[in-house]
Amino acid sequence: MATYAEIGIHLDDARRTTERLGEVVARARGVGVLADVGAFGGMFRLGAVGEFDDPVLVASTDGIGTKVKVAAALDRYDTLGTDIVNHCVNDIAVQGARPLFFLDYLAQHHADPDVVTAIVAGVADACAAAGCSLLGGETAEMPDVYPPGEFDLAGFVVGVMDRATIGANGVPVAGDTLLGLSSTGLHTNGYSLARRALPAATWGDFDPALKMTVGEALLAPHRSYLAEIQKLIDIGARGFAHITGGGFPENVARALPPDLTAEIDTTTWPPPAIFKRIALEGFVHPSEMYRVFNMGIGLVGIVPTQRVEEAIGIVPEAIAIGKVVPRGDGAAVHLRGLVA
Repeated sequence: MATYAEIGIHLDDARRTTERLGEVVARARGVGVLADVGAFGGMFRLGAVGEFDDPVLVASTDGIGTKVKVAAALDRYDTLGTDIVNHCVNDIAVQGARPLFFLDYLAQHHADPDVVTAIVAGVADACAAAGCSLLGGETAEMPDVYPPGEFDLAGFVVGVMDRATIGANGVPVAGDTLLGLSSTGLHTNGYSLARRALPAATWGDFDPALKMTVGEALLAPHRSYLAEIQKLIDIGARGFAHITGGGFPENVARALPPDLTAEIDTTTWPPPAIFKRIALEGFVHPSEMYRVFNMGIGLVGIVPTQRVEEAIGIVPEAIAIGKVVPRGDGAAVHLRGLVA
């Protein structure tokens, strides 16, 4: 008689994993959570988030792409939860929302309890750091879809803001300054190109310029900009761009009205060593590097020029990287200083 285990689905492992996750998820159980792990659907009491005259929910979902292949090859899963939470939280934070709750989706060839626990523990810790409840999630075992060792990780976040605060600082105008905040590496984008430039055989190599192995540099976790965004909003920032897929040209353009251009001087910061190695060993043109990767700047804030000194005072790491100018017939983003 055929069993689920014979075709690669391990229900006993799934049960053991669920038992482990109860304690892990409790790390990020906020006051608004009404249903514990194991319920068919997560429940969150909106009244627990505070007073809003007209609350607006802001939601986003994303994955961490082929960074999962690096993690699987190196058997390192502890930072992936940070990656997915911070990616999603940043995406709603740039719109002015603060996160309420998060759900994760993990699909694997085989749901190894140790791997699942390591990933979900990272999710829980990152949620707790962001003041966000881990409301639930799903772990799927699909050996017919994912080959041995393969998996995928995605997340879904919901945040809240008061409707009156949407665009309260006004839209960007010509003359505004572009401030850049540093990234911690590739974050969660560009790994298909990075893996082509830096194949798996190089991941164990120690690189003095990186001060770590190539694999460790590739797995550096995606940082959160939640606190910095909120500080910059308080001093009048008019918009933000989270530099993810599409790099500078696509993401900065999303923060601008159609009649304006962002002029970015790429000589105002040095790209971290990992990007230099990708460009050199992958023979990747500079314009393509800035179109695919964050190049060391993970967040761009648009701030009135008269508030720049104040902005840098409260976020000291911020540096001026460009200006907003009238567009004319040009593109939404001009990258100055690129050298082939």
